[in-house]
Amino acid sequence: MRSRLLLFADPMIAVLILATIAGFLLPATGEFRPAAQTIVSVAIFLLFLVNGMRVKRGEIARAFANWRFFLPLFLWVFGVMAFAGLVISNLSVGHLPPLVALGFLYLGTLPSTIQSATSYTALAGGNIALSVVGAALINIAGVFITAPLFALLAGGAVAEVGTDAIIRIGLILVLPFMIGQAVQGWTHGWVIEHKDQVVWLDRIVIGIAVYVAFSGAVEQGLDQMFNVSGWVYLFAYVTGFLLLANLGAWVLPALLSFAREDRIAFLFAGSQKSVAIGAPLAAILFAPEIAGFVIAPLLLYHLLQLMLAAPMANYLSRHRH
Repeated sequence: MRSRLLLFADPMIAVLILATIAGFLLPATGEFRPAAQTIVSVAIFLLFLVNGMRVKRGEIARAFANWRFFLPLFLWVFGVMAFAGLVISNLSVGHLPPLVALGFLYLGTLPSTIQSATSYTALAGGNIALSVVGAALINIAGVFITAPLFALLAGGAVAEVGTDAIIRIGLILVLPFMIGQAVQGWTHGWVIEHKDQVVWLDRIVIGIAVYVAFSGAVEQGLDQMFNVSGWVYLFAYVTGFLLLANLGAWVLPALLSFAREDRIAFLFAGSQKSVAIGAPLAAILFAPEIAGFVIAPLLLYHLLQLMLAAPMANYLSRHRH
C-alpha cells in the first residue's frame, strides 16, 4: 500500500499533467502569446533568484573537493546520457515528429533535478549530503553546459546558441542566480524557513513554462501529428531511456567501488532529469511554436521517473544488506 501511495506522493506529477492539459485545451496563442512569454521570463528570473539564495556557496566548494564522486557523475550526466540521447533521437526519427525526436537529445543534455534526487536518496538510505552537493552542482553546471552541448550535438539546426541566446541565458538564468548568491547571507534563513512555499514556487514556474510551451506546439498542430502508434513509440523510447539511465547509474558506481550509500546517491543524481532547468531553458532557447515539441520527451520522462523512483527507493530501503 505504501508503494502505491508513493507513486502519487509528489504534487509535481499533478502540476505537469494539469499544465499539459491546459496547454492543449486553453492554449495561450495569438495576441495572448507575447504576454504569456513575458510572464514566463519574469517567473524564470524569480525562480533562479531564489535558487541562488537557496544553494550555499560552501556546498559548491565541497562538491569540487569531492572529485572522486563528482567527476564520474559529471561525465555520466553530460557525457554518457547526452550520447544516449543523441542515439535515441536518431533511432526515433521516422517513428516520431522530427522535433519530438530531437527532444531526446535535449533530454540527454539536461542536468539532474535536485529536490527529487535528494528526497529519494534519503528515502532509500543513501548518502544525503553527497546527493545534495552533487545534484546541486550538476544543476548549476547545467545552466552553462546544456545549451551549448545541445547546440553542438544537434548541429545548430534548431537552437543555435548565438549572441542573443547567450544574452537571454545570462539575463534570465545566470544574473538572478548570482544576485541570489550575493544576497544569500541575508536571505538564506528566510528561504529555509519558508521552504514549503519555495517548493511551490518551483512547481508553479515550471507549470507556467510547460503550459506556454505546449500552447505554442498546439497552435502548430501537435495534437494532429500523433496517432496511436506515435504515442506508443514515444512511451517506449522514453521508458527505454529511463531504464538505461537507472541501470547505468547503478552499475557504474559499483564498478568504481563506491560504498552502497554513495551508489544510491549516484543513482538518483545520475538518472533524474530536471524539468526545473529543462522547461525554463527551452522557453529561452526555442521559439514558442518549437519548445512544446522539444520538451515532450522530457515531460513524459519526468513523470515516469517520479513514479519509478518512489517504489525503487522503498525497495532499496528495505534491502540494505
